[in-house]
Amino acid sequence: MAHAKMLAKQNIIPQQDAQQIIDGLQGILEDIDNGKLSFDPLCEDIHMFVEEVLTNRIGEAGKKLHTARSRNDQVALDIRMYLRNQTEQIQKLIRELILVIKEKAEEYQDVIMPGYTHMQRAQPILFAHHILAYAMMLVRDLERLSDMKKRMNISPIGACALAGTTYNTDRDYEAELLGFDSVTMNSIDSVSDRDFCLEMMSDLSILMMHLSRFSEEIILWSSWEFHFISLSDAYTTGSSIMPQKRNPDMAELVRGKAGRVYGDMMSLFTAMKGLPLAYNKDMQEDKEAVFDTIDTVQMCLPVFTGMIHTMKVNADDMLKAAQKGFINATDLADYLVSKGLPFRSAYKISGEIVALCIKEDQVLETLPLETYQQYSDLFAQDLYEAINLQNCVNKRISKGGTGPASVQEQIKWIEGQIK
Repeated sequence: MAHAKMLAKQNIIPQQDAQQIIDGLQGILEDIDNGKLSFDPLCEDIHMFVEEVLTNRIGEAGKKLHTARSRNDQVALDIRMYLRNQTEQIQKLIRELILVIKEKAEEYQDVIMPGYTHMQRAQPILFAHHILAYAMMLVRDLERLSDMKKRMNISPIGACALAGTTYNTDRDYEAELLGFDSVTMNSIDSVSDRDFCLEMMSDLSILMMHLSRFSEEIILWSSWEFHFISLSDAYTTGSSIMPQKRNPDMAELVRGKAGRVYGDMMSLFTAMKGLPLAYNKDMQEDKEAVFDTIDTVQMCLPVFTGMIHTMKVNADDMLKAAQKGFINATDLADYLVSKGLPFRSAYKISGEIVALCIKEDQVLETLPLETYQQYSDLFAQDLYEAINLQNCVNKRISKGGTGPASVQEQIKWIEGQIK
């Protein structure tokens, strides 16, 4: 329809013919949407099918529609418009997931858990701080997709097969009708470029990597060994022979789908890597790969959002794990340093006390003061305030840290990003 309007505006075809074409195309669109018109697989492609139906319905005027264009630039146009729309849908789904993570962080913002490095308990953090890290990743995913859209939203129509056309077309006018920001500047590049597909698939691969990492933690946390969270029955399945099991299948499937999206991306990279200019039929391989990527991402995001929304946090088990992990040992050493002991000496004493606690099945908070004083007379009653896990968290006051004020600031920042 936009092309017909442009042809009439430029006096390339009569206005009457353009109106017939537009009316005919509108009727075809409505019949397809209503299921009254089925695609004919005997036609060479979708473009030839539409043109054939149009000509059958309105006569000779239908044959004028293909003036000053080629299937090469039509395909390049179609895929850009389709991906532009799908990108907006995916961004909407990402925002919904970020919102759920933010709400979960608010709900459990006082819960203390062990933070990990090398999968070893390291320092006490707030659960909200941990999951907000994933919200930060998803914000970057939104930004990447927005940035990618700037390069995608450039119209190639009018490049024709590869060399442009002899007709006095107005590419800018047609691009504006179709919602593009500008037009491509090289007709050869216009029909041979699939960078925007690869860039989108790269961005979505990073997104799936983030979901996969989060899935891995959900799987670990929901195990009996951790028991940090409980997943809704809607997002787990039972074993066929072991009645006690609730398997985190949705998280496992999302984790697995990341590999599928990577494969789609690599297949198109491989198809494109040896192509001379301009258009080659190999480029038809972009459709299956990019469509599968979009379908997979749009399937995973709402499932993941629902899983997080219905997830319950086992705060007591997180706290016990934090206590048993002696993750306040650094604060114990810092306490001795504050009393004048050199850090290396304080580090050694703290390590010896931790070893004793492990041997006697104690935690630092329950070890008697008399026992502490056997290692150093610097220990006093205020020690227990210094190694209290809540205080250890509250003392992390640096911007972006795990302290309550910082977590509140992160939540507000996320709200702003969603808006």
